[in-house]
Amino acid sequence: MDDDRVGHVRVLVDLLREFDLDAIRLRVGETEYELVGREPVTFAVPAGADGVVPAAAAGADAPPAAGPATPPAKVKRVTAPVVGVFYNAPSPGADPFVQLGDRVVPGQTLCILEAMKLMNEIASEFAGAVVRVLPENGQLVSLGDDLFWIEP
Repeated sequence: MDDDRVGHVRVLVDLLREFDLDAIRLRVGETEYELVGREPVTFAVPAGADGVVPAAAAGADAPPAAGPATPPAKVKRVTAPVVGVFYNAPSPGADPFVQLGDRVVPGQTLCILEAMKLMNEIASEFAGAVVRVLPENGQLVSLGDDLFWIEP
């Protein structure tokens, strides 16, 4: 990476830290930089003495499969218009805007995406039933990520 690019990235990192931002994007000429601040994720896997996960532990209490990665043809996708943190309710402890199986109408608020300390309400463009809510509450989502699948 040349010195100019390294300098741009360093400036962005400094701004991200100084203003406690979740994400920042900068375009310099034809080059676009996007930095997303994330907490490190660690995973703990139970293992036997030999380091192998026992078969019972691997399958017995495993969460159900998340479902297909691509929606069926008839399903409408609601995607993230910005990089941000997904919130399914207007405030902590409040009821979610929508839940799996709920019927929604165009213009109905589905969630909030917090981007750079701004709360962006995401509304449905479609009428139908919510058949999948993809992100977990508090999860960082990227531009274009699927948020909801709605079946007309």
